Amino acid sequence: MTLSLSLADQIALELRADIMSGRLLPGVALVEVDLVKRYNASRNTIREALHRLGQEGLTRYVRNKGVMVRRVARDDVRDLFVVRRTLELQAIAQSGTLTGDHDVRMQNAIDATTLAREREDWRAVATHSLVFHQHIVGLMRSPLFDEFFAQVIAQLRLVFCAAPDEQRFQSPWLERDREIYTLLAQGNKPAAQEAMSLYLHDSERLSLALFDYP
Repeated sequence: MTLSLSLADQIALELRADIMSGRLLPGVALVEVDLVKRYNASRNTIREALHRLGQEGLTRYVRNKGVMVRRVARDDVRDLFVVRRTLELQAIAQSGTLTGDHDVRMQNAIDATTLAREREDWRAVATHSLVFHQHIVGLMRSPLFDEFFAQVIAQLRLVFCAAPDEQRFQSPWLERDREIYTLLAQGNKPAAQEAMSLYLHDSERLSLALFDYP
């Protein structure tokens, strides 16, 4: 954890990571008493952390039930993809040659996705794919955008959790992530932008289709 952060911020980051990894699913209650014990923190600190998650759109307060991991709606999905197009396409547009750090991070994310797919761990496949797209936004070298996009992908995880067949939903994306990485590594920004634009179009369409299931 980053030592300069308050305890409430550290707890919020850990809970956000649990949401992004799929360990905390939509509708799960975040019980204060349990969190106090888990983090050895005061109730006020836990409430502050939960308030932070609410501001990030990851939790909501339900009367007589307390704070719960949020379920996203169709309009939320559309908004999330507006943000994705804005940030990811702009990141590619202004990217230069991949540096050692960015190259390694992207390749590591793709390798981790590949291993997860071989294990048929589809939850991990989704997580590592989201990490890859974090690294795309990271090409802008803006800590503010990095922090904002971390909140966006945590909300995306809440969308993906609705997939009735996680394998079918996650299967197409690895090769398309790999294609985008290869084009970036080659310095072919126009083709990388086109591939990303098609990727986001298809991902949004399939994400919205999840709301057609009962």
